[in-house]
Amino acid sequence: MVRSAPMPEIRGVWLTTNDTDVLVDQPKLHNAIDQLAELNFNTLYPVVWNGGYTSFDSGTARQAGIQHFTRRGIQDYDILEELTTKAHSQGMSVIPWFEFGFMAPATSELATLHRSWLSEKSNGSYIDTTREGGDMVWLNPYKPEVQQFITHMLLELISRYDVDGVQFDDHFILPVEFGYDSYTRALYKDETGKDIPNDPHNPSWVKWRADKLTAFVKTLNADLKARRRDIIFSVAPNPYQYAYKGQLQDWLTWVRQGWVDELIVQIYRNNLDSFRQQLYTASVRETQQKIPTAAGILTGLRNSPVPIRFIESKVRAARASGLGVTFFFYESLWEDAPEPADTRQASFKELFATPAQRTEHRANSRLPALS
Repeated sequence: MVRSAPMPEIRGVWLTTNDTDVLVDQPKLHNAIDQLAELNFNTLYPVVWNGGYTSFDSGTARQAGIQHFTRRGIQDYDILEELTTKAHSQGMSVIPWFEFGFMAPATSELATLHRSWLSEKSNGSYIDTTREGGDMVWLNPYKPEVQQFITHMLLELISRYDVDGVQFDDHFILPVEFGYDSYTRALYKDETGKDIPNDPHNPSWVKWRADKLTAFVKTLNADLKARRRDIIFSVAPNPYQYAYKGQLQDWLTWVRQGWVDELIVQIYRNNLDSFRQQLYTASVRETQQKIPTAAGILTGLRNSPVPIRFIESKVRAARASGLGVTFFFYESLWEDAPEPADTRQASFKELFATPAQRTEHRANSRLPALS
């Protein structure tokens, strides 16, 4: 359904594990949020699920035997609660980011204690060696135990914290090479009467796995909305063709079915023409007619800084196409950057000269949870 009312412009930033000093030190956290609010940002995406551990007090994680501690600020505060309260006082939305999705380090407690939850490649290996940060594994998103674990963790979070939504990204997927574990083989055989194709890119095999993930997203969305009907179901995927064919993530179907409330496409291109091309793909153009949509823009990595003029060009291109913007990641906005902090801050102030309040989902009081 196409919306007729104007949609708020997303002006967001991801707070990652690289921003730990900011998250765990109360004065730094408050100063960061004040600065972002002054520059007319309106959305924070703090990481809460990374490396097989949560950044919030999770009974679900404890019951799974994977986490016997709670990460807190050095002044002994609940990081997510502190961040959310402060951001809301500045009129900003907070959408916790489940960064690792179904991915976990191969040496994590999650991987070692719950080996039966993992998916495999056709050669029987469950190790993904293609990821930065070391060997990773993938939880099988089709197994009921995995679905329950993820769902309970999310329900726990939105019940305990006054957050505005939850976000899933390009790790809320299953790489196309995976799905050859015994559970998935048996399920495929039972439903199709056939053996799993040897070619992971076989179109029918790709579609079957993508459809299974889509079915879980439908159920997950319904469960979250039943608990809190105002919650924003945010997705930050890769561009559609790669997301579907390489990661079994059919996010365009999720949008069409009304299960996604906002979409941020990660367009981390180092070429402006390539960046612009992704802004005008059919999938993005269709999505932005339905829900708030933004381009994910890389503001720099520790070993690969991005000049502010290039960031400005990307922001202007995204806005010219009718999209909002979200930046990866906070520290590289101006702290770990090639230009002085005040120079970069002045640039963002010019780009976001007027406020853009996100009033679509927030209200002065929270909507009650549904029974």
